[in-house]
Amino acid sequence: MYSVRDTISKDFQGTIAALAAMGFTDMEAAGYGDGKFYGLTPGEFKSQLEAVGLNALSSHTTKQLAEDVGKTNWKEVWSWWDTCIAAHKAAGMKYIVAPWMEVPKTLADLKVYCDYYNQIGEKCNEAGLSFGYHNHAHEFQKVEGEIMYDFMLNNTDPEKVFFQMDVFWTVMGQKSPVDYFNAYPGRFELLHLKDLRELGQSGMVGFDAIYRNVETAGAIYSIIEVEKYSYEPLESIRKSLEYLQTAPF
Repeated sequence: MYSVRDTISKDFQGTIAALAAMGFTDMEAAGYGDGKFYGLTPGEFKSQLEAVGLNALSSHTTKQLAEDVGKTNWKEVWSWWDTCIAAHKAAGMKYIVAPWMEVPKTLADLKVYCDYYNQIGEKCNEAGLSFGYHNHAHEFQKVEGEIMYDFMLNNTDPEKVFFQMDVFWTVMGQKSPVDYFNAYPGRFELLHLKDLRELGQSGMVGFDAIYRNVETAGAIYSIIEVEKYSYEPLESIRKSLEYLQTAPF
């Protein structure tokens, strides 16, 4: 739903109805805050999606730790997550995905985040949800000589944390999505399908190779995201969906 961030803020019901009419079945929210989604209670959000034939699948949200992780107010952090998890469960979500974190200065700080993500994942699992992390390009930088993304994959529990690979940002990080699928099979339960603009527009992302290897990745859902547009947002999304629907792969 980040793809329609501008239109959805002006006309929530009209936007979700347009997406359903295109043939989408599942939505990933990008508007959670203070126990609500786009200003709606979890029940209202779920009902409005279901009224047009959509399912609330996933949501991008997270609680960052203090800049100096050692000064984190953990009581406040876990209180926030208790509210967040309860709201997502009430909305019928399957997944909560952390969409961002800064590059830590040290591996010790990154390990704190990995442990933190494991704990969030455990809490989500107890509520019947799954927790994951979504990358940009900066996770492929090195922290004290180690690639941040690799360290995160190696220091999170596969039973508690999956990875939602954004294939475009992985390519922008000068890495191959398929190489990661092979190195860490089964860790990428969700995929963010993105291109420079509409899907397939740039030729920079090997979607055919990605789809040949989805079983190795462990991918269950593919989520279209358009961040920059050549057309009006809904038209860009329609063209991206049609690209996948008509692609031989």
